[in-house]
Amino acid sequence: MTPETSRTITDLGTLKAFAHPLRLRLYRSLTVAGAATASQLAEQADEAVSLVSYHLRKLAAHGLIQEAEGRSTDSRERWWELAQRGVTFRDRDFSDAPERAAALGAAVRLLFRQRVEMYERYLDEQAAWGEEWRAAAISSESLLSLTAQELAALEQEMYAVVDKWQAHGRAAAEAGDTEGRESVTLHRYGFPFRP
Repeated sequence: MTPETSRTITDLGTLKAFAHPLRLRLYRSLTVAGAATASQLAEQADEAVSLVSYHLRKLAAHGLIQEAEGRSTDSRERWWELAQRGVTFRDRDFSDAPERAAALGAAVRLLFRQRVEMYERYLDEQAAWGEEWRAAAISSESLLSLTAQELAALEQEMYAVVDKWQAHGRAAAEAGDTEGRESVTLHRYGFPFRP
């Protein structure tokens, strides 16, 4: 069962543990699967089971994932799940020292690169998704004139909408309504710029 709470990462060690290319992919895979073994995740990631197991243990050591109780049918098989529903990290928690700010910048850039790769993979494979999914897929840019406070309020409103749809998807899956349901990623960026 996926936990209901999120975690805000504020310590440098956990941020560095999380901000590793393979660990981010494993974390994302667990987010989608709910629970999985190192073997299953290794197959998805096309990596050696021993390497995936190592990185899962690193994520667990920082409390980002945990063993999924009651899933194993074999004492050698370990099932993993998220320890929290998700993680966030904020600039204000890492701006107090150059090393911390640099680590946050590296983590955010890595996440951005992986998100771009996910979208590019969709673009490469979109013909295979069928007309209904291609019509529903979103790619847009909106240029707004806002204050910093208004942008923060907009983000809170967007979180509320996304939370509503996450709860809807979880409830439908728990009720067995899986027909036509796919994992969907929604990326949001809001930042100031000057043309």
